[in-house]
Amino acid sequence: MIEYVLLAVGAIAGAFLRYAMVASPKTIGGLPVNVLAVNILGSFILGLFSVLAIALNLDSNYSLLVATGFCGAFTTMSSFALETTNLMDSNRFILVALNILANVGLSIGTVLGGMAVANVIMTRIFR
Repeated sequence: MIEYVLLAVGAIAGAFLRYAMVASPKTIGGLPVNVLAVNILGSFILGLFSVLAIALNLDSNYSLLVATGFCGAFTTMSSFALETTNLMDSNRFILVALNILANVGLSIGTVLGGMAVANVIMTRIFR
């Protein structure tokens, strides 16, 4: 039963934070950046956590709380897809490409960045 509680707590926290970050849509040159920021931050947190969880031998319940619950509810593929489709409907194909490259590329990059930060933490603090 504790697994469901941890999953729910993480999901609630992630959903509330995502709502707070996307409640007032912002654009830069027509590119929607709220969802992009959420996906980048969530990817960084997931990358950081993935390394720390293994290095610290964390119980799998922490993965339910942070990775599945929090990051799963915080990051948003569906909103990214909707924003991209809206740009397509407006014939803003350069922004479509930029949105896809930014969301996918920067999300992958920040997972790697989070993993690198976690490795530095483990090397300098715990060893």
